[in-house]
Amino acid sequence: MSDIRLEERLAAVLARLILDPEAPPARHIAVGAASPIPAAACWLVHKQGHPVRLSLLHKRSGNPFTEGTRELFDLTGQGRIDLFFLGGGQIDGKANLNLVGTGEWPGRSVRFPGSFGSAFMYAMAHRTILFREEHSPRVLVEQVDNISAAGVNEPGVFRRGHAQALVTGRCVFRFHPDRARFSLQSLHPGETVESIREATGFAFDVPETVPQTPDPTPAELALLRGPVCDEMLETYPEFCARVFDRKAAA
Repeated sequence: MSDIRLEERLAAVLARLILDPEAPPARHIAVGAASPIPAAACWLVHKQGHPVRLSLLHKRSGNPFTEGTRELFDLTGQGRIDLFFLGGGQIDGKANLNLVGTGEWPGRSVRFPGSFGSAFMYAMAHRTILFREEHSPRVLVEQVDNISAAGVNEPGVFRRGHAQALVTGRCVFRFHPDRARFSLQSLHPGETVESIREATGFAFDVPETVPQTPDPTPAELALLRGPVCDEMLETYPEFCARVFDRKAAA
């Protein structure tokens, strides 16, 4: 098998999480702006023949939303978005996200992009996959400085869904909302439990056996490098050129 790029590995990991039979079904998936790896995962699921509806906010043409994110929020509030992806400048062990900034409120030490609709989407989508390629103690912290979107809520607060997993450039964590804690699900090649502990600022559970994250199959790689890339060339030309060595026609 040819060399596997990290982005290809992560797209395959996300695709398998999307199709997890133990998770609520993903019939309608929404992907926010500037999320090429989650978008690649969604297209991979689609090209594998699974009947999913994809709403990609960053898609330059053929975007189903005529009024931007207002329609996305309406659909989510109605319970019609099954899966969404979120990341954060900081993510803590309770799956809280910080998209505001570091330091005391209003987080002016280091500024992040802003919360926008993250709190609403996190609570109202049927499930969320957290994704952050960087895996370091500055990102994965014991407690976020500011909570943009909460991983769990107090009793009595309506919430439709929680985080399913956290995928990073080093491993996959499974989230357990009943105890607001992550457990290590798999290790990417070259990683160990010890290396993950050193790179993670929060405590997490470790099962007796932690498998290695599976490589993408030859069929998955062929789809990613072919039909999936074809779908992404217009919207993510730089990503396709860097990862798949493909450039859009002039």
